[in-house]
Amino acid sequence: MEKVIYILILIILENSNFYKDVKTIYNPTTYDFIVNKNNKLEKTYEPYDLTLIDKSYACDNKYLRMEAKNAFEKLASDAKNEGYNIIAVSTYRSYEYQEKLYNNYAINKGFYYADMSSARAGFSEHQTGLAVDVADESLDYDNFENTKEFKWMMNNAYKYGFILRYPKAKFHITGFKYEPWHYRYVGKDISKYIYDNNITLEEYKNKVN
Repeated sequence: MEKVIYILILIILENSNFYKDVKTIYNPTTYDFIVNKNNKLEKTYEPYDLTLIDKSYACDNKYLRMEAKNAFEKLASDAKNEGYNIIAVSTYRSYEYQEKLYNNYAINKGFYYADMSSARAGFSEHQTGLAVDVADESLDYDNFENTKEFKWMMNNAYKYGFILRYPKAKFHITGFKYEPWHYRYVGKDISKYIYDNNITLEEYKNKVN
């Protein structure tokens, strides 16, 4: 089954418009702007309000934009009070960091795998300071889907303004394989709409624009 999915993804990559007709985003001011394989940030972009997440809810020093950081800490605190451990394992990444990460994938596993699993520098949501990869107390985000914390996030993340950014069967829209650990802050009103309608951020923007 995995081999079939991989082949389908390769076909989509070959015939997609990803990384074509790319638009550059300059100084984004809202929380629902899209960074994906057709919309990139400037190399020099760094959010002005990056703030350190309380280490009770993050491994090492992890930063998000202030509003997203406050929302994530509230989410993680409420989850902990209910017996769940939601830990931020990857948050803001600079252009240079993402460039090294993508190149490492490409060198070791090939460009197709890299484009399926990682964003090219400038095209990563992590550079926005609004994206967070999470795990349970094991810090193994690859296994996050199999945890009780994942089920909690699926039912509650939207209440705090976060969406599951790369859901199942949406690769042709988002350009990325299913990532049960990757969440994006968009604000409560938009996250609820996306949750209620079971759509992606791309689909939401197409509806409102």
